[in-house]
Amino acid sequence: MYRGKVRDVYHIGDDYLVMVASDRISAFDHVLPKGIPFKGQVLNQLASRFLDATKDIVPNWMISVPDANVTVGLRCEPIMIEMVIRGYLSGHAWREYKRGMRTICGVSMPEGMKQSDRFPKPIITPATKAEEGHDEDISREEILKRGIVSEAIYSKLEDITHKLFQRGTEIAAKQGLILVDTKYEFGIDSSGEIRLIDEIHTPDSSRYFYADGYQDRQKNSEEQKQLSKEFVRQWLIGNGFQGLEGQQMPDLPDAFIEQVSNRYIELFEKITGDTFTKADTENIHTRVEANVMEWIETQFA
Repeated sequence: MYRGKVRDVYHIGDDYLVMVASDRISAFDHVLPKGIPFKGQVLNQLASRFLDATKDIVPNWMISVPDANVTVGLRCEPIMIEMVIRGYLSGHAWREYKRGMRTICGVSMPEGMKQSDRFPKPIITPATKAEEGHDEDISREEILKRGIVSEAIYSKLEDITHKLFQRGTEIAAKQGLILVDTKYEFGIDSSGEIRLIDEIHTPDSSRYFYADGYQDRQKNSEEQKQLSKEFVRQWLIGNGFQGLEGQQMPDLPDAFIEQVSNRYIELFEKITGDTFTKADTENIHTRVEANVMEWIETQFA
């Protein structure tokens, strides 16, 4: 078993992984002290839908979803970079821009942009995948210099990333949303093929704006109405925490936890057009174990 920031991962032999999406939530690479009800279910069910919706672009790791919080899939060797792609100046890119930076990960950003402006075309700003501590921005040139992947593989990852982002943008637009930025993670399977792994287009890995009123809000220099984890980060910043040394994680009030939970459910319903059905949480560990064991017994009977 491997316990990540928000997921618990179990191995079945050498070929399969069982990924359990918990209700833990992280920000600035720190796990917050309290979980968010139904967050894990939202992440798992959204990711599985988007993995299905993009499997024609790139093969992915998913085999089955035996439980609301669980995905079972192929074990792959992770490529140790996150492919971050940004269509709009927001989040981390905006914070860098605001302090005077005009390049990020070796990519130039135009002068004269405002927060939440659209880039002329989406930019890829990769990050290292840190097993502990903070992920770090890294340029294409540095990735190749370090030999993290070959130039041929990296070029393929760039191409796949642009195609996935375009597909996500189209799906979001149909639901009145703008896919602002997101990240993708990839691995190499036992046959040497690149596969999309982990999650895709969830509120933990992505940022969405409401399309309705976007132009007016930009014109009036107003904050965009968004669905993402960014408002959690902003709440933490407002309470004196950015994950920096010496800073203390603030306690999350129950009312704020409920608000976060409702935001996750709202995004699920907005992006899918379906009503969110809450899974039984009274005996969640028993439920998850029973459903996973049933899948294993069926698979290996």
